[in-house]
Amino acid sequence: MFGIRYEVFKITKDTKAEQEAKEIELLKELDVDLIVLARYMQIVSDSFCATFPHRIINIHHSFLPAFIGSKPYHRAFERGVKLIGATAHYATADLDEGPIIEQDVKRINHKDSVEDLIAKGRILEKEVLVRAVRKHLREELLVEGNKCIVFGD
Repeated sequence: MFGIRYEVFKITKDTKAEQEAKEIELLKELDVDLIVLARYMQIVSDSFCATFPHRIINIHHSFLPAFIGSKPYHRAFERGVKLIGATAHYATADLDEGPIIEQDVKRINHKDSVEDLIAKGRILEKEVLVRAVRKHLREELLVEGNKCIVFGD
């Protein structure tokens, strides 16, 4: 609809390495500046992260490590959490442990259903992702070890 090229790489357990190599080849060919792992339900390999250091941003809910795996909002609801949130970070070889670029939280209460938590979480994820991408593209941050130092706040 926007005239943007769209590629699909079907990944299975047996084809992961081969497909990831094709992804890397295409990304290098297109001289991509930034990769965003939004709704990318695969673990990127160490070599993928090493090929694009501090150029891969991942976005997810902020329940980690408490609610790892599927249906985190359902499990958070069952535990009666009071805050939901989102975290954007650079992807590294250590799953979901890269330098944090941006985060935000929203207070919830007993009136909120699981569906409310999911909806509010998705809004937070979008807002946090936009801020993280903006900071990256404007070069408003510096990675020092496993920490992002953010300027301009």
